[in-house]
Amino acid sequence: MTLPRQRGLTEQAADAAIDTACRLLRLPSIRNEFTDIADRAVKDQMTYRGFLAELLMTECDDRARRRSERRIKAAGFPREKSLRAFDFDANPNIDAATVHTLASCEWIKKSQPLCLIGDSGTGKSHMLIALGTEAAMKGYRVRYTLATKLVNELVEAADEKQLNKTIARYGRVDLLCIDELGYMELDRRGAELLFQVLTEREEKNSVAIASNESFGGWTKTFTDPRLCAAIVDRLTFNGTIIETGTDSYRLATTRARAEEAATAS
Repeated sequence: MTLPRQRGLTEQAADAAIDTACRLLRLPSIRNEFTDIADRAVKDQMTYRGFLAELLMTECDDRARRRSERRIKAAGFPREKSLRAFDFDANPNIDAATVHTLASCEWIKKSQPLCLIGDSGTGKSHMLIALGTEAAMKGYRVRYTLATKLVNELVEAADEKQLNKTIARYGRVDLLCIDELGYMELDRRGAELLFQVLTEREEKNSVAIASNESFGGWTKTFTDPRLCAAIVDRLTFNGTIIETGTDSYRLATTRARAEEAATAS
C-alpha cells in the first residue's frame, strides 16, 4: 500500500496520515503518543531532529518494556516480588550490598549458581523471584518452578519418552529458579532426573535455588549420599550462598500486627 504524498496537509489530515503510517509500520507507541509529543515539542521549541528523536525513543522504550513484560510472564513466577519491596532491615542476615551486586546479573552472564538457604518466612522465595525478575528485565530468559513440580514433570516426561526434550527445554533458559528444594523427600528416580537437569546446565547456564534445609540436611531430600554430594557440588561450585537465617519475617510481622491490634482495642 502506498500512502498519498501531499504538501500542506491540514492538522487533521496529518494526524490521519501518521496514524495510518504507524499502523503499516507497526509503531503502536508512536501512534498512541505522537499527539502529546508533538504538542510538547511545540511548547518546548524542539528542533525537528529533537522531535524525531523523542518519537523514536518512545517507541524503543515501549518495545523494551513489552519485551521485559513478556519475559517476566514466560518465567512463570507465582507472584510479583521486587528487590525494592524487600525489607533488608527486617533480616540483618541478608547483606543488601551482596544482593544488589547480584541484581547486576554478572553471575548469570558467567553461568554461576546461587543458593538461598534458610527457614520458612526469612525471604528466600521473595529474593529468588525478585532476582529472577531483575534477570528477565535485563534480557535473560528465566524459568521459575517448584522443586517437586519440576521432578514430577521430569518423571512424566520419562514415562512418555520425552525426557531428553524436557531436559533440553530447561537447559536452554539463562536462569532456572528452583524454589522449595528440600521440603519433600525425593525418591532415587526423581533425584537422578533432577541431577540430569543440573548436569545439563553445569557451567553453561545459571541455577538459583531456595531451600529451607542447610546442605548438611539435604540427605533427607536426596537419600543417596553420593548423589546428594554431587548435587550440592553442582549447585555451589563458583556460586554465591546466602543464608537467610532462622527468624521468620512473616511470623514477626503477624505478631507485630496482632500486638498493634490488641493495643488499639
